[in-house]
Amino acid sequence: MISCPNVKINLGLNVLSKRTDGFHNLETLFVPYCGISDVLEIVTGEDWSRTLAGLKEKYGELTQAVSPDGKLMITIAREQGVDWDPLKDLTAKAYALLAADYDLPPMKIFLEKRSPVGAGLGGGSADAAFALRMISELAGLSLADDVLAAYAARLGSDCAFFIYNRPMFGSGRGEVLEPYDLDLSGYRLEVFIPEGVAVSTADAYRGIVPALPPKPLREVLAQDISTWRQDLHNDFEATVFTKYPSLAHVKEELYARGAVYAAMSGSGSAFFGIFRA
Repeated sequence: MISCPNVKINLGLNVLSKRTDGFHNLETLFVPYCGISDVLEIVTGEDWSRTLAGLKEKYGELTQAVSPDGKLMITIAREQGVDWDPLKDLTAKAYALLAADYDLPPMKIFLEKRSPVGAGLGGGSADAAFALRMISELAGLSLADDVLAAYAARLGSDCAFFIYNRPMFGSGRGEVLEPYDLDLSGYRLEVFIPEGVAVSTADAYRGIVPALPPKPLREVLAQDISTWRQDLHNDFEATVFTKYPSLAHVKEELYARGAVYAAMSGSGSAFFGIFRA
């Protein structure tokens, strides 16, 4: 089974308050962006991979690992190399999470990592959510979306969004989701990823002072898009721009190119611009 986990952007991101569990309450609108995606293949038992030969030809040496119980093998390919333990990849954690509750067959995961790491686009979260659905199907579990979303929320604050993969208003720590009708007809979306800058979410939170925004996010999103430049904000920009001043210029360049609205996605470092089509 093969899928292409896409990334997301955030329209507005307000950090409202600190929680007793160490997380923060926030509000944001998650929007899927299919212009950037990974390639994820999962097979069971001794089934053969349709992508392995191509990955070896394209990347040469691949990063592989096998779980201690021998039930999971994971292979990751990435142009910049893999500098994390494959068994700690969110796709492997997705398998382990379901395996704790269900009798899963042995599986092999093949991940071609194309989406950037540390860009605020949620590529790892997307991989995890897509893996949960694929594992559920391959194991014959047929888990409903709300059940998959509950598992996904345990893997990361924005993982649950990718189970639904449509515009969703997120609250709580990002895992409380409500469908949202977003109409961007007449506009096109462009995502820009600055080279050589990866922002740690923990670093992005440092210096954040949680507060209620002047206008609730839902109210701002309901306004004409021409007003978003003044009223739609990502609270992480202030702290991230302080540490990486060059990123502020990326946003300015998008506006100089004619964007109706531009912002950093999530905790950065990726940016997006909304342009008239």
